[in-house]
Amino acid sequence: MASSKDGYTYPESNLTWRILNHASKHDYAVGTYNCYNTDGVMAIIRAAERTHSAAIIQLFPWTMNFHGPEFIHYVVRSAHAARVPIAVHLDHCIKTNDVELALALSFDSIIVDASSLDEEANINYCKEIVQRARALNITIEAEMGRIEGGEDGLPTVDMEAVMTREDQVEEFVRRTGVHFLAPSFGNIHGGYPEGGPERAWDLGRLAAIGKSLSPTTPLALHGTHPVSDELFLKTIQCGVRKNNLNRTVRDEYTKFVAENAGSLELTVLKVQAVEVYTKSIARMMDVLGSSGRY
Repeated sequence: MASSKDGYTYPESNLTWRILNHASKHDYAVGTYNCYNTDGVMAIIRAAERTHSAAIIQLFPWTMNFHGPEFIHYVVRSAHAARVPIAVHLDHCIKTNDVELALALSFDSIIVDASSLDEEANINYCKEIVQRARALNITIEAEMGRIEGGEDGLPTVDMEAVMTREDQVEEFVRRTGVHFLAPSFGNIHGGYPEGGPERAWDLGRLAAIGKSLSPTTPLALHGTHPVSDELFLKTIQCGVRKNNLNRTVRDEYTKFVAENAGSLELTVLKVQAVEVYTKSIARMMDVLGSSGRY
């Protein structure tokens, strides 16, 4: 089922959209947690069920290609079998072959990253993918402007030249039909220079972008490491509903595995490592306000 208003189409049967729309209605954000293996999948699901929170499991194209389609099916089945709403999202789908493969799999949502193209080409490409994805009940996130950084093959560019313009976002969303928007407002993939995000981020721009869009087009926050809890809360006030989280919740797990891999039996290591990971994710669910919503 889908509903429309002012030219937009809202896919009410899509799990990612339902999760983020609920967050919009109740003024909180949902974590979109990057994971690379079964430890991450289990940790996200356990944290979500433990805290009664929705969640979004996020995979990179690298993960999709390295593990293969059967891993994607496992992740989706596990997520959809949880006692709380958990969607599965593919992050930064840049290559055409990755987009094609993703559309053939069972993702709930995909970010089609054509932000390296010029504005008109980005719009046309996103519109094409949205139209194809609609029949598959897959929702589409797009990046408007360019989020600087080198995460997972993303190029580094001049950030000042590519920030999202708040006077253009409504037209971009209307013309493309995308369901979620990832704005560029000084956020950076893969680490911040001196002064951190507090100095780099233009929260006034982010707030203006949020105000220019309907609440049914949630904003997605990329470039979240390291970001303070207080700054996360400020972005929620600006309309951010989808928070991409990677090292913020993964570092303690990675550290535990590195320090204990030579001394613990593999079975013990796995059990304890997943618990460390679960606690890190559950803490962020509390921070973002998604805990206790389901």
